[in-house]
This record gives sequence, C-alpha cells and structure tokens, in this order.
Amino acid sequence: MPVEVSIITPLYNCSRFISETIKSVLEQTYSDWELILVDDCSTDNSLEVAQQFAEKDSRIKIISLDENSGAAVARNMAIELANARYIAFLDSDDRWRPEKLERQIEFMKEKKIDFCYAAYEKLSQDGKIVGHVRVPNRVSYIDLLKVCSIGCLTAVYDTVNLGKVYMPLIRKRQDLGLWLRILKKIDYAYGISDPLAYYQLRDDSISANKKLAAQYTWRLYRDIERLNIFVAAYYFCFYAVNGVLRTKVPWLARKIGIL
Repeated sequence: MPVEVSIITPLYNCSRFISETIKSVLEQTYSDWELILVDDCSTDNSLEVAQQFAEKDSRIKIISLDENSGAAVARNMAIELANARYIAFLDSDDRWRPEKLERQIEFMKEKKIDFCYAAYEKLSQDGKIVGHVRVPNRVSYIDLLKVCSIGCLTAVYDTVNLGKVYMPLIRKRQDLGLWLRILKKIDYAYGISDPLAYYQLRDDSISANKKLAAQYTWRLYRDIERLNIFVAAYYFCFYAVNGVLRTKVPWLARKIGIL
C-alpha cells in the first residue's frame, strides 16, 4: 500500500552518523513514510548499520549501487523507486526534529503548496548547535540563482502536481539543480521559519571545500542551466558575495537573512 512520504537518503561512509539519522526518522510524529536508503558502495560499515534498522522496520528500504556513482545517481534511483506523493530529502549524516514531517505536510496541504523547505540548525562534530540557518518566506527561480536558501535536509515536493523531478548528474550542487528545475514549473517555493532539522558539519564533506563548491556552482549555471557567460557571471557574483558574508561577516549575513 502506498505511503504518503518517500524519504530519500544516499548512503556513503557515514557509519558515525547514520544511526542518529535513521532514529530521527523513526521518531517522527508523522508515521506514513518510507525511507529509501541507497548505498553508494560504502567502504565502512554504514550499510550493515542501516540493514540492522531495516530488519526491524519494513518502512526502511535499502538499495545498493554496483559502483560508486555519487549522490545525484543515488538520489535519482531512490526517486525512481519512490511510491509516495511527497518526496523528502535527508542526507545520511543529518537529522530531523520529531515534528518535521508533520509540520511540513500539514503546511503544504493547508496552503496548497507544491514545494516546501524550512530553517535548520548546524551541529558541530561533537553534536553541539553552532549555528541557525534562517530562510525567507518564499523563493523564486531567480532568487535561487542568487543564493540557495533551501537546505536539502528540509526540502519536500509534491509529485502529484509536479511529477517526479530528478537531480542533474553532477557531483556537487545537484540539489540546487533540482530546486531550479522545480521552480521552472512553479512560481515559488515556500518556507517555514522554525528550524525543523539539524545539519551536520563535517571537515571531510565536499561542501567543506569552498573552491570546489564554487566550481560546481559555475558549472551548474553554464552547463545545466545554460546561462550565457555574462548572465552566469552576474549570478555568480551574488553567490560569491553571499559566501564571503557568511564566512567573514556572519553578523551581517544573519541580519540580512542569509545565515
């Protein structure tokens, strides 16, 4: 019998965090979900840990890729297999607050919203809250080209009205690529100002490499969105300035709502 929410989680070398991630799903006040974990050839015991949970709860499903292919391929496979109306995303080192799904699904149904996101908090490697990421009430395609305000761990979209929308096949910034694809179909995505999730900071994550992230952002503008070089440069300036503000002047970033 179909469930209402399919949760998409790529799994790769996250044995330190995956138990807490899955527990945060199991503790949801909203229970009509399936969790699809796609293992991208982990070399640690992440898969074994996930399988222990799957043996105890039939809502948890595990798929294994034949070769390491990246998060976009893993997420797209999970989207393809998803049976639910709503697609939600949760990376294997992040966590949700217990009320996360209930708040968002209720919000989307009441407001007739096709694409939703929420604020979230950042966790240090020892589990302490070290930051709060605020979000605007709504964002458009143009807004996201300037700055990505949607954290992947909070995003939910409605497949009934949008169909299944997939991520572009790039190693980094594929989540932004998906949000842009969705916002070509609708005018706005809408946000919840209360923090509903926890983003795990990791020194070894791709997102920690600012230079690499910038390179993939430029590639997304040029190769995926097909922006001409002048338009791409225009939006990349916003991206660069926002990055500098977040890193060098966080109090100002918080004041203008980008941190």
